Amino acid sequence: MKRLSRRDALVVTGGALAAGVTGRLATPVVAQDVERHGISAFGDLKYPADFTHFSYVDTKAPKGGTFSQIGPNRQYNQNFLTFNSLNGYILRGDAAQGIERTFATLMVRSGDEPDAMYGLAARAVRISADGLTYRFQLRPEAKFHDGSKLTAHDVAFSLALLKAKGHPIITQLLRDMTGAEAVDDAAVVVRFAEKRGRDVPLFVAGLPIFSRAYYSQRPFEESTLDVPLGGGAYKVGRFEAGRYIEYERVKDWWGADLPVSRGQNNFDFLRYEYYRDREVGFEGFTGKNYLFREEFTSRVWATRYDFPAIRDGRVKRDVLADDTPSGAQGWFINTRRPKFKDRRLREALIDAFDFEWTNKTIMYGSYTRTHSVFQNSNMMAKDRPGPEELALLDPFRGKVPDEAFGEPYVPPVSDGSGQDRKLLRDASRLLQEAGFAIKDGKRVLPSGEPITVEFLIDEPTFTPHHMPYIKNLATLGIDATLRVVDPVQFRARVDDFDFDITVQRFSFSETPGDGLRSYLSSQSAATKGSQNLAGIADPAIDALVEKIIAADTRPALVTACRALDRVIRAGRYWVPHWYKASHWIAYWDSFGWPPAKPRYFRGIPETWWYDRDKAAKIDRPG
Repeated sequence: MKRLSRRDALVVTGGALAAGVTGRLATPVVAQDVERHGISAFGDLKYPADFTHFSYVDTKAPKGGTFSQIGPNRQYNQNFLTFNSLNGYILRGDAAQGIERTFATLMVRSGDEPDAMYGLAARAVRISADGLTYRFQLRPEAKFHDGSKLTAHDVAFSLALLKAKGHPIITQLLRDMTGAEAVDDAAVVVRFAEKRGRDVPLFVAGLPIFSRAYYSQRPFEESTLDVPLGGGAYKVGRFEAGRYIEYERVKDWWGADLPVSRGQNNFDFLRYEYYRDREVGFEGFTGKNYLFREEFTSRVWATRYDFPAIRDGRVKRDVLADDTPSGAQGWFINTRRPKFKDRRLREALIDAFDFEWTNKTIMYGSYTRTHSVFQNSNMMAKDRPGPEELALLDPFRGKVPDEAFGEPYVPPVSDGSGQDRKLLRDASRLLQEAGFAIKDGKRVLPSGEPITVEFLIDEPTFTPHHMPYIKNLATLGIDATLRVVDPVQFRARVDDFDFDITVQRFSFSETPGDGLRSYLSSQSAATKGSQNLAGIADPAIDALVEKIIAADTRPALVTACRALDRVIRAGRYWVPHWYKASHWIAYWDSFGWPPAKPRYFRGIPETWWYDRDKAAKIDRPG
């Protein structure tokens, strides 16, 4: 199956944003204007102020060795298949994966809480009574890799720079941050707009801190291979653009013994390998060119892990539970294009895809059909809406499909034949009702122009999933083609919304918030580089997103998410794919790890370490 479970993967963290619909500020329920060691969406924190380390780490983990992998996820302008830039926070260029590891942030996420953050460069924060002013107190020991002091002036400079010139996703998420000023070297005040969202402070606290002195001599908005000056646990080491990049652990890093760092950042080197061909990438793993692999291809997982190192125990396999929301993956339909405006055409496209046949024949029955953007979570809509959901939905009666007020839409289940005649008849009926008639064997628009569909991808491995689908579309009279382009062109076309249909996967955190806007709002539909590939621009969806952002309790958040899910599913914006609530991993047996995995992320490589005794055994001849 897919590396596509990681395609365009950007987990949107944090809480939520502006209470634009209700007019109420989503303020953390905490004692205000007192010094705090951490923050969260609803004010709850697992760890007390005197905690010494996260519970899922081993503080005695040894340091040393190398962890190498093909990166499983990306941020902002990072690319899975290549890189030509070390600037990971702008739209231009294709940045190297892992570049975020070189920068310090004010706070860092806890891996066993939905959204809590604790101090890294900031030792504490004070929150004003109205929730609009956060005063972060910086640690005096914080510094950049060149030894210069990391101060509140650098924090204020970084936030202003990212808001003005950062990647569109960043600038969107910072729209409710109104300013940041350094009081002195040790304190920075960050101000937020009224009705700001729950997750804006969380997002701010997790942004990279740049050196003001460094960027006063360099333009920030340019794609470059110049090594940036950071203050994080790692710094850029050796690299070859498009092939690999290494990050070297900073041996005297100022933050190494902080509670949020103990037992983590254990490898001397983190290396990301790049392969444009997935088969070559797999062979690279069998040849020990890299040591850790998360497998995204069901065929490979089912049939290819029988090489000698597996048989003699030098390579291990495991399945890790994934308790986080699986989110949405599928063929997203670019509704900016007039031919895709009709919802019935989009539903016909869904009917033509035989998931059951694809799962059985191509993917070894490894997956479950995706229905929801909140798949694998309690935020996913089920059954008929209850009174609380109906209260949110009622203002939109007559403005959204009636279906949103009943059972949520579920893609049809086929007979598994590959060409389910009933579903294809249903699709044909929908097209006829919409005025898309057959003329000379071709399905045509009301204008008489044939309906054509181009699927856009950037690697050929996914071709087997497209071709049966394209064949079914031809049965409906739709002329569909598959275009495979190089990764750089793919990224440019997707950022520019220059496609008919493409594959996307995204997931939201357990506390979704302002990040929803980048994927689902009318504003993001018109913002190039946003994640709203389908071009969703619906006032009802905008309003429900704001309800989520304004929710001041977790039950209210869940209710609003379920209402939103119903409306999105009723809109038929994507042809749903599949998911699995687990990670398939394989690794050369040279690692150790704590007994408990953090619930909300893999913890790899953050909590793992290099085991020299194990490594010596697998390196021993014979």
